[in-house]
Amino acid sequence: MKSNTINKKEIEKFSKIAEEWWNPSGKFKPLHKFNPIRILYIKNNIINTFNLKKKKKSLEKLKILDIGCGGGLLSEPMSRLGADVTGIDASNKNIAVAKLHAKKNNLNIKYFCASPENLRTKTKFDVILNMEIIEHVKDVNFFIKSCSKLLKKNGIMFVATLNKTLKSYVFAIIGAEYVLRWLPIGTHDWEKFIKPEELVKILKKHDLKLEILDGMKFNILKDEWNISSDKSINYIGKFIKN
Repeated sequence: MKSNTINKKEIEKFSKIAEEWWNPSGKFKPLHKFNPIRILYIKNNIINTFNLKKKKKSLEKLKILDIGCGGGLLSEPMSRLGADVTGIDASNKNIAVAKLHAKKNNLNIKYFCASPENLRTKTKFDVILNMEIIEHVKDVNFFIKSCSKLLKKNGIMFVATLNKTLKSYVFAIIGAEYVLRWLPIGTHDWEKFIKPEELVKILKKHDLKLEILDGMKFNILKDEWNISSDKSINYIGKFIKN
């Protein structure tokens, strides 16, 4: 039997709330708050790595693969920045929502219901986005191996996820799901969180070298996310393919 990274339970969980993706006050409200800092971080790091000009369509001609794209919250801004975007997700419902929203906004994004190991493409991508996805897959090692095969030499892979610490359990699960009700209960499983050093080791095994690792922190007073040196809850890494 061919291996796959799809965790059926996780897919069902997100499929149930798929129509909520583009509602900034709905079930994905935390992601809408998270999005501006993610977009800025990705854009600036791509511009610096590839020495691109800072202009309106600064990511023009770059091929970007957004894995676990959901309803297209990151795919659409990347497309507006000029990139040639492909979004994949293992949930049919998420892909249907993403396609409809892109069509409404006249954005030419290629969406497929797929996971990295079964994506039928000859394209090698300049950039791969793995944002808040690895804590939902079945086999992280096989997932990263499959992603690496889709990335060009010297291409960038961004990985954002949650650290496996007591603090992340308290804030990301008890706080965000049970106390503040930012997320539906059961969104995260702490056992699937991963420590940065563990993640770096897995990526290194698949020819991906860490270039930069940053923390992401929510400022309750300003009601916004910022890049931080504190990686104890959320963190994001930029890796370059050898």
